[in-house]
Amino acid sequence: MSGFVGAVGEAWSELRHHKLRVLLSLIGIAVSVGALTAVVALSEYQRQQMAEQSDQSGGRPATLSITASRIDGAPMDWESFDAHLGRVAERYSFSHLTRIVDPVQLQVQTPEQVRPVMARLVDPAYAVIHRSPVLEGRWFQDADAELLAPPVVITEALWDVYGRPALGPGFAVSLQGDLAGEYTVVGVTPRLYAGDEEKRVTLMFDSYAARRDALPSDAMIAWETWVPEDGVADLGPALAADLRAGQDDIEINVNRTDWASRPDAQSSMAVFEAVTGGIAGLVLLLGGLGLVNIQLVAMRQRIREIGVRRSFGATQGRIFTSVLLESVVATAVAGVIGIAIAVAILRAPFVMDMFSGLQDIPPFPVRAAVTGLVAAVAIGALAGFIPALVAVRSNVIDALRF
Repeated sequence: MSGFVGAVGEAWSELRHHKLRVLLSLIGIAVSVGALTAVVALSEYQRQQMAEQSDQSGGRPATLSITASRIDGAPMDWESFDAHLGRVAERYSFSHLTRIVDPVQLQVQTPEQVRPVMARLVDPAYAVIHRSPVLEGRWFQDADAELLAPPVVITEALWDVYGRPALGPGFAVSLQGDLAGEYTVVGVTPRLYAGDEEKRVTLMFDSYAARRDALPSDAMIAWETWVPEDGVADLGPALAADLRAGQDDIEINVNRTDWASRPDAQSSMAVFEAVTGGIAGLVLLLGGLGLVNIQLVAMRQRIREIGVRRSFGATQGRIFTSVLLESVVATAVAGVIGIAIAVAILRAPFVMDMFSGLQDIPPFPVRAAVTGLVAAVAIGALAGFIPALVAVRSNVIDALRF
């Protein structure tokens, strides 16, 4: 152990003695390690963004969707089945459960005219399960069911129709027909893409049910619940069996809808990370080739030094280790510098602008830093092996004559 520590100290002294050579070798390695670390970290950000976008459509991992229909084709008694599902759900203690009715057509009074607008009926848990983003205001809360003025959430395109007024008690949407009344706008959802002009109202299921005795004849209810991913394989069949108990005339389906249940989604993320990691690895390899050239040139200039050390009793192993560690220590220092550069760049505001809308910004991944440092040490070992081999094979007499 003491011999290894001594070799490391000797390598560090040699690096301090040849500052210019070390600096030239460090620049390329530091940039390469910084690029590798940044790419790995950015792939984590990209993975998170893709996961959140998938959550908005299919729900978080793991989301179970429950649908029901009568086998004989007769209309469903939604109220009765909803009560049955609620009793079953109590036994499982689901933390998030929502009913979804989509679409329902409403008549909305806009500044110009009364116009038909598609609506969605949900419970407060819907926003959590689907990571529903909000441009202004908020999503529904459990306490909203007790408000005298029912709350609604509208899309940005519909908000534009009203001139984008401030949210609050002063801004309400007026509905006509069976749901006639004023509905306070508590939130606005952003456009999903450039040119998205969908005008939609999202209403709490209980607010709708309190004003209408039944759903439209063509409407169907779907239930969604967010459950632990590690137990969903056993939970799904058990939940389906419990729901079917005593419901012989109803066909009940329980399926996963989240992206994590689809192998193609996971493989696409793995391919993205492999491609970006391969590009960064190629950059690091090019930096390592430059370091090999610099080390070989430097070793030719140090042949006499190697001969003197050999004449004073330095063994081949000590010479090999010291030369190899010079490269390893240098690249390790370069790796730390490159990681620091990558961290500074990823903290810059323009990087977050690239991932606008990201709800759960992942911290700088330790995996990226460890990958960068290990890669720096590995490339240093590879780059130092050939010069160390040249130093060991040099003849003492020839080296002293040089």
